[in-house]
Amino acid sequence: MSGLHAHHQHGHHHEPHDHEHEVSHEGRGLWMSLALTAAFAVIEAGTGLMAHSLALLSDAGHMLSDTLALALSLFAVWMGRRPPSARHSYGFARTEIIVAFVNGLVLLAVVTAIVIAAVRRLQHPEPVAGGAVMVVAAIGIFMNGGVVYALSRERHTLNTRSAILHVLGDLLGSAAALVAGAVVYFTGWDPIDPILSLVISGLILYSTVQLLRETLNVLMEGVPSHLDLRAVGRALAEVPGTISVHDLHIWTLSSGMMALSAHVVVDDLDHWRGLLVIMQDLLRERFDIDHVTLQPEVLDTSLVRGRPVIPIHPRSS
Repeated sequence: MSGLHAHHQHGHHHEPHDHEHEVSHEGRGLWMSLALTAAFAVIEAGTGLMAHSLALLSDAGHMLSDTLALALSLFAVWMGRRPPSARHSYGFARTEIIVAFVNGLVLLAVVTAIVIAAVRRLQHPEPVAGGAVMVVAAIGIFMNGGVVYALSRERHTLNTRSAILHVLGDLLGSAAALVAGAVVYFTGWDPIDPILSLVISGLILYSTVQLLRETLNVLMEGVPSHLDLRAVGRALAEVPGTISVHDLHIWTLSSGMMALSAHVVVDDLDHWRGLLVIMQDLLRERFDIDHVTLQPEVLDTSLVRGRPVIPIHPRSS
């Protein structure tokens, strides 16, 4: 009896055309963001070199990394549109997780470069053209603000989150450059330029570490951070007709797509079809889990063959 499997029935309730529209919309927003970011990175780098502003140069370096990040995000959107195959049965949706992880590593490299440059500038100060810095930084604030707004209106995934994180770093960098330019212009105190670069680097570093932790958890097939494995197991085990649940696993396929597998010990296999429907509905409605694979077992079989990872016995609790 233990070889009897109830294969998962995907409980998707999203209209296919709506999903395609969301993906297409995400691609348009990323293309616009990529074009604006690449163009302004060149302008900012040129002005930073002429004005000897580390704040502008560091922000330009960050924006160049954003250009790469947005290009990778577009690649992830393109890969995500590819249908499942015999070799990749879930499709290529996980590409967005890999891209988000790579973007996080790029951000770490950018932050390291900015910190090294800022320390060197503090040791060997250079005069900064405050007026030019203020003008370019002000333009950057408006441009990056528009990009953040465009990206925030799209479908929220780890992919778009990593892209928004890059652009938010640019927005903070432009704000820091504006403040640095104003301080230098009105007071002549040049050290403010590298000091503010260090402050912005700290803010970017904090958000980057959070992003890397989340993407690593997905890549390591960890339980989604907002779910409690035992709570999900107890909810399944409390369904009438169920004795216990073991070998329970929950993982993330990609943003908004979670999967679950478990062995369910039941009173009577003749009632399994009805139990399966109840459990699928429960997992979808309470925990937003659509990809479900549940294997029914009778009590004596589970005691002989089962390897309980999280044994849940609601009748004894």
